[in-house]
Amino acid sequence: MLQIHSGTRYLLYSKWADVRKSFDGLSGLITNELKMPIESGDVFIFLNRRQTHIKLLQWEGDGFGMYYKRLEEGTFELPSGFMEGTHSEISSKQLSLILQGVSLKKAFYRKRYTAPEG
Repeated sequence: MLQIHSGTRYLLYSKWADVRKSFDGLSGLITNELKMPIESGDVFIFLNRRQTHIKLLQWEGDGFGMYYKRLEEGTFELPSGFMEGTHSEISSKQLSLILQGVSLKKAFYRKRYTAPEG
């Protein structure tokens, strides 16, 4: 089951995708266009041109898990710089805000402690 948490990488495909594609079609985009291994456990995010449909695909060790959401009204807001390169890495917080319909331009993050890496 797909869960959103900070320990996972979220990679937003930077072209419009045909969200009618299923597991094989989307995994083909990952391996052929992004040149990334699908078995990494990363979550790959695809949106349609109108930004009303979103699909998230993740390899879960024994098969693919997919989350699909279609909006009845409104659109998904994308982070700035969306169309640069083949993909953009977004945080779990950004993904949650996108799925909930919160404006990324108006979201304000207060200062918090983060432990140094290493």
